[in-house]
Amino acid sequence: MNIHELFFHIHYCNGGGSKLILAKKLTRTLQHHALILVTSGTGTYDIADKVGTFREGTLFYMPANVSHSIETSGASLFTVHFSYARVGFSDTAWTIQPEQDLLAFSPVMALQDYYAVSETFEKLVTSWHAKLPGYEFVAKTFLQQLFLAINQNLRAQHKNDGARLKVEKVIAYMRRHVQQNITLTELANLVQLSPTYLSRIFKETTGYSVIAFFNKMKVDYAKELMMNGMKKVKDIAGQLGFSDEFYFSRLFKQLEGVSPTEYYHRNIHGF
Repeated sequence: MNIHELFFHIHYCNGGGSKLILAKKLTRTLQHHALILVTSGTGTYDIADKVGTFREGTLFYMPANVSHSIETSGASLFTVHFSYARVGFSDTAWTIQPEQDLLAFSPVMALQDYYAVSETFEKLVTSWHAKLPGYEFVAKTFLQQLFLAINQNLRAQHKNDGARLKVEKVIAYMRRHVQQNITLTELANLVQLSPTYLSRIFKETTGYSVIAFFNKMKVDYAKELMMNGMKKVKDIAGQLGFSDEFYFSRLFKQLEGVSPTEYYHRNIHGF
């Protein structure tokens, strides 16, 4: 679907000069579409069967009627919420078709050198909140410019798309084997890269080292086990492939700030 065939209706925008600050966790299903650009901060997301971490430069596309969740201790965002229809003109007849297909964006995009995208997004949000005469038309124009800026950014980094796909394959493998121990060499062989090169592109894509990301995934799974009633540290450690429960406890406290036992009592019993 070509952008010149789309007619947009903007429901609302957030951000502006001070930008929107999201704290804690947001889970929802929208009846329209949304674009969310992270301009600072980090966190985790769960959208369209994709789970991972985000940081500055991450762009989310939230399609209508798709549940999504974003969690962060504090991130600055630009957001625009919109609906669209396809409008065509042939000879003397106009055609209008309600949105049927999703836009040609991935749910999660890691933008590089995204100044042009951020600048256009800020102009869009600022014009929306200024509410000057004709602001709706101006905002729609900026929204179209935003789509163009995003497409240009993605095309510029398309040459790196293969690396991103390999990292996603590694993360999917980690998720399937979170209860086991895996090695960097094993993961490198999976995507046919050297361990050194995999470590580099993984860090560039996720912001974490391979081991740190896998350990964080294990700790997150440990918290799920606690929520489901498992409370013995030894059992949880064994379930996650740790032979040393004390090492697991130290790792858990390093990432969460409290021991597994403290976490269980605070979050399960509400202490």
